[in-house]
Amino acid sequence: MAVELVDREAQVPLRKRQPVRPKSGCQAQVGHPTTRITPDVLEEIRQLAEELGFQEIHALKASEIVIARWVGLKCQYGCANYGTNWCCPPAAPNSETVRELLSEYEIALLLVRRHKNEQFYRNSTEKRRFQIKQWKSTVALERKLFLMGYYKAFGLPAETCALCKKCSYPGRCKFPNEKRPAMEACSIDVFQTIKRLGKSFELATNVKDTYNSYSLILLA
Repeated sequence: MAVELVDREAQVPLRKRQPVRPKSGCQAQVGHPTTRITPDVLEEIRQLAEELGFQEIHALKASEIVIARWVGLKCQYGCANYGTNWCCPPAAPNSETVRELLSEYEIALLLVRRHKNEQFYRNSTEKRRFQIKQWKSTVALERKLFLMGYYKAFGLPAETCALCKKCSYPGRCKFPNEKRPAMEACSIDVFQTIKRLGKSFELATNVKDTYNSYSLILLA
């Protein structure tokens, strides 16, 4: 299951990597004050995210992430990936498991990428290449955060895994190190979570529209 969103707010391009220091107007933002992540650390993470192709990151409390059962129904009824992919339902954690998981975290990072992908609704090589890049970038940032000392970091990429042309599910996964449940597969209501950050959006209604995709990293 994938969510196409267009951010209505004007965005400022990310800057090239510079020495780590607090900056005003940075595309790394904290939804609510927290003592667990400093401006210096957030700026360092922002720079890592930029190198991996993300346009924005938003720090938020794990308690602000919205879980809703209707998201799982959207996966089960209407998505061809249901029951065919290790990173989608029913293989992905159910909503109750995800709620329990979130209770073990205080901070998460919402990652934003802007796209223009006319192959979005097609099972094409171009779409798969696009999905793989997006998937790997989330997992790569998770690993960098782990090496920074955030040993609980766990990524929930956008859309679905496309590392294999045809997933081996229910057989053994061919890329276990890259296997993560998709954000929507975990019954996360992306819409309401974004609203809690005070951001507005609208659905992309044309395949030629530029839209945002959202991934999540549970941090600490």
